Formats: sequence, structure tokens, C-alpha cells
Amino acid sequence: MTSARDRDARRRVMVTGYGAVTPLGHSVEETWTAMLAGRSGIDIVDAIDVTGLAVRIGGQVRGFTPSRYMPPQVSRRADPYAQYALAAALGACEHAGLVVDDRLAPRVAVIIGSGYGPVGSIYRAAHTLRDKGPRAISPFAQVTTAMDSAAAEISMRLGTQGPSRAQSTACASGADAVGAGMRMISHGEADIVLVGGADACVTAVDLAGSGNAGALSRRNDNPTAACRPFDAHRDGFVMSEGAAVLVLEAAEVAEVRGATALAELVGYGASSDAHHWTAPHPEGRGACLAVEAALHDAGITGEDVDYVNAHGTGTLLNDATETAVLHRVLGDRVTRIPVSSTKSMTGHMIGAAGAVELVASIQVLRTGDVPPTINCDEPIDPDINFVPHQAQHHQGMRIAVSNSFGFGGHNAALVVRAV
Repeated sequence: MTSARDRDARRRVMVTGYGAVTPLGHSVEETWTAMLAGRSGIDIVDAIDVTGLAVRIGGQVRGFTPSRYMPPQVSRRADPYAQYALAAALGACEHAGLVVDDRLAPRVAVIIGSGYGPVGSIYRAAHTLRDKGPRAISPFAQVTTAMDSAAAEISMRLGTQGPSRAQSTACASGADAVGAGMRMISHGEADIVLVGGADACVTAVDLAGSGNAGALSRRNDNPTAACRPFDAHRDGFVMSEGAAVLVLEAAEVAEVRGATALAELVGYGASSDAHHWTAPHPEGRGACLAVEAALHDAGITGEDVDYVNAHGTGTLLNDATETAVLHRVLGDRVTRIPVSSTKSMTGHMIGAAGAVELVASIQVLRTGDVPPTINCDEPIDPDINFVPHQAQHHQGMRIAVSNSFGFGGHNAALVVRAV
């Protein structure tokens, strides 16, 4: 547990930039505008053959042009998940006004989370080996089909010389990557860390597997209404893809650079359910531990929270459990603040989800505008303001919590404060 003395001694961590590639757009601005409009990015999947699949809907990144962000030799070798991560990282650096020069490079790190990694490239390599034999396999296959390929591509493109690594904790990967980056800065291991998450798992294998597990919505006839977090008629999450990357900086480094702080990252907590591969603990034991740890790390209580970006997947078990967790951890405060799930519009971007949702949480603090939970026609808890259907404006937003809970019992929560 973090003591008050430890909090006072550690370096403050500022968010100075972010970029995103999502089913709603190829930038934070496009994604945020779509969120506030309540626009869904979910549709029938057309990038792959979905013939015979029980689930044929997903949140695809449409119209993405790799040549806008990278030379052909990179796009040819890089899996789409790494392409999205690189594009988001370039957007984040531009937003932060960050140029990694020789002086900064040794103190700049990269941590990219992913639940599935370069699965498309793995499947293609397996098919090539089967159909054409070993001589047809690319010499880059062993590195570009690795989980760390997104972090490596970003590091090589930007010239960062601090640690670069992958983080994989299923749906909590993006949030855990942010938390790891926060710890690196606060403990003096790095001055700047590019953190975030990426996934491109709208594939036949992953749609089939998650569909057979009963985790996915089967509303193929009405894709935009399929993801229904906290609605009584929800029937599963929607598989999606994308990426988000944030620039974290030690406060004093950002000040010297003349960078604008968008928010302060003040709390992080993580835990494990130790219960089941796909089902959350029925009493939300692990989720409670993560949220409580994040609040304690930030030196605040539930009464200080002004907004929650919920994990809110639209599955029967997650939404019921998360609702109970919020009541337990926040007490009566949860009935007086907005709680929304942006997955209702983006779908579940797996490893990218926590990073995208942290960006949305910061935007809420900066603007006072709260994105809605669309398709929430019959809320499972009438005492909570799930921001149904339409965005809301709230004054005086100072503290936001972003939750991420994943398969395998991985839980992570982040706390950000307005500056």
C-alpha cells in the first residue's frame, strides 16, 4: 500500500498528449466527437470472410491508410495492431509537442499493452507455411508475430532508448501499461513514457472462439444496438480493434519542455480474481481490490470521485458485478455522479480499451462533457446515472476513475485529476 509519505516523495506524473485509432475515427478528436454524438462504430464485419460464423459484427478500424504514418517497409512487416499503435503514438507525440532528441532518448520508455497481439500475422504465417512451405516464411516473421512488436516499432521510429516492452493482461492490458509507465516515472526510472494499448483481433478465429464461449452479442441484424452496457437486455460484448497511446511525463520535465499538462495521473491499482478464466468473481472481489487500491494510491476516497468510465462490456455477469462493485467502493457517491461506458459505441477493443477509455476520462475532466452509454434503454440499476443515450454536461469535474477488468481475472483501475 502507498503511504502518504511515499506519495509526497514520488514524482508527479502528467499526461501531456494522446493519440488514438478506433472504430470511431483515426484521431482523438474524431473519436471524441463521435462519442459525444452517441455514434456507434459497430457494423457487419467486411474485412474478413464471416460466412458460417454465429457472430458477424464487430468494431473495425475503417479507411486506415498505413502510408500516412509509416514507410512501406514498415507497413509490409507490421501487423495491423502494431500499425495502429504506431499511428496513435505519432499522434500522441504531435499532441504533446514531443521530439525525442539525443538528450531525451535514454530517459524515454515505451510500454504497449495488448491482449491478443499480432494474431492476424500469426494466422497468415501459419497458412503460408501450410500452403507454400518454409521457404515462403518471411525472415521478419519471428519478430513481427511477437507481442512486443508494437513497442519495438514505436521505439525504433521515435528513437527512444529507455526500456521498451509489452504488457499483456487481457482486457486490462492498456490500463496496466499506463500504470506501469506511471510507476517508472514516479520512481525515477524514466522521465517520459509512451504508454497505451492496441489490438486487431476482429478475426474469424477470435470471433468464433469468443462467440463459442458465449461472450459475444449475436445481434447480427442490428449491429449498432448490439453493445448494451448496463441494459437489462444485454447479451454480450462486441469484438473491436484499435489503439491509443498517451505521453506521460514527470511534472518537472514537462515544465522544462514547456509542455501543456492535460491531466495528472494520480492513482493505479491492480489485482487478480483468482476465480475463473472468463467469469468475474461473483462478489467482485478482485475488482474491488483494484479500485480501492487506485483510490488509496491517489490519496482520495470514493467521495472525491466525479466520473467513472466503467469497464461496461455489455455481458450479463460483468455489468451486474461492476455495478455492485461501484456501490461498495463509492458508497452513496455512485448515485450522484455520471457513470458511462464508451464501449457501447466503440465495442470492446481488448488491450486498447483501457487506454482509449482513459483518454475519454481526461476529456471529460477537461470539458465537463460526459459521453453517453448508448443502447441503455432499461438500466439494470435505476439509482445510477449511466448517461443513457445522450451526452451530458457536468460542472466541476475534478477526479475520474477508469476501470478495466479482463479474462483471466485481471483487474486494473486508474485515477486522473484535472489540472
